[in-house]
Amino acid sequence: MPFELRVALRYLTARRKQAFISLISGISVLGVTVGVMALMIALGLMTGLQGEIRSRILGATAHISVFRSGETTIEGWREAMDKLRRVRRVQGVAPAVYGKGLLTSSTGSAVATLKGILPAYERSVTELGSQVVEGSLDALGSAAAPEALQPPVLLGKDLAQSLGVGVGDVVSLTSPQGRLSPMGVLPRVMKVRVAGTVRSGLYEFDSAWAYLPLATAQRLFATGDGVSLIEVRLDDMYAVRDVAPALLEALGEGYLTNDWIQMNQSLFSALWLEKTAIAVTIGLIVMVAALNIVATLVLMVMEKHKDVAILVSMGASRGSIARIFVLQGAVIGAVGTALGSLLGWSACLFLDRYKLLRVPQDVYQVSYVPFTLLPSDAALVILGAMLVCLLATIHPARVASRLDPAEALRYE
Repeated sequence: MPFELRVALRYLTARRKQAFISLISGISVLGVTVGVMALMIALGLMTGLQGEIRSRILGATAHISVFRSGETTIEGWREAMDKLRRVRRVQGVAPAVYGKGLLTSSTGSAVATLKGILPAYERSVTELGSQVVEGSLDALGSAAAPEALQPPVLLGKDLAQSLGVGVGDVVSLTSPQGRLSPMGVLPRVMKVRVAGTVRSGLYEFDSAWAYLPLATAQRLFATGDGVSLIEVRLDDMYAVRDVAPALLEALGEGYLTNDWIQMNQSLFSALWLEKTAIAVTIGLIVMVAALNIVATLVLMVMEKHKDVAILVSMGASRGSIARIFVLQGAVIGAVGTALGSLLGWSACLFLDRYKLLRVPQDVYQVSYVPFTLLPSDAALVILGAMLVCLLATIHPARVASRLDPAEALRYE
């Protein structure tokens, strides 16, 4: 063991008369531990929240949406879907009709976003099939139901609760797309039967979305045989910017695309800003711990000035003296960072396993916060904490290395 490290460890573990120095060193280690642990938990919280919201959104929506420029519907959607399937990295395509409608029951009413789908195709672009908690997605397969019958509808779980309805109940559906009659333009009204409920885990979808057979939605919104857009799912959700030009090239002119990143950019920008702000704020705890290291080493220099003078008189170089105090700060930082990393990682695993942190679902879209600590974030915290601790040793080490041995031993 180099004598600088041996002396540094001896100073940090001093007992008897220098027990106060050991106590201060322990407090410095505790400060670094708390700072690193808090920073890791905060990063795990925000990363987990972002990942959970992203997975929930992509479970309910497609990666890319293709629609006509300047037109409300796509008429030749079957041929367009065949072209999109042949594009590289495309895993699934599905038609969809979107619109707004008023759902009315005997106990309440609510405005909902209505989506007309074909179940066989919808499964290839979203996870709607696995999100149905009552009934079945196949109930919407009756796309050609006669107008006299009551078409099936799947309601979001919270939407069904607000309407006070369950599977088998009948609700009235009113569309703002009017129809011409001798009395003028009247809204379209039809009776629909609740065939099931959907729970996506996102409050925005569960409280305001309903799903209809494609033919029913076309009839309700008077789109003829056209659809509002074609949804596309890729093998990599982050490849949307690279694949979108290929989709437009395959379809030709007159089409536009929109992807999940563009549609949710403001949400994820806010989450990223919040993550950065929390990381900077809690990172100040590590800075405070670094100040404790400075104070500890300054006290150490004052306490050990005679020892330093003797070492210099015996031939120790100024660089060796500086390294002694740098190694003291490095040991404090390494022990504190190791303990903080272990506790922070363990806390993230524990909190994520038992779902202990609950949040308002109508605000954060999810009912609890998962903790996901990325290895890159953990490595950044560890390197940052060690760097701050090492920087804190520079001034005390320089003071110790410049100590004049003759002046230090004059009155000894």
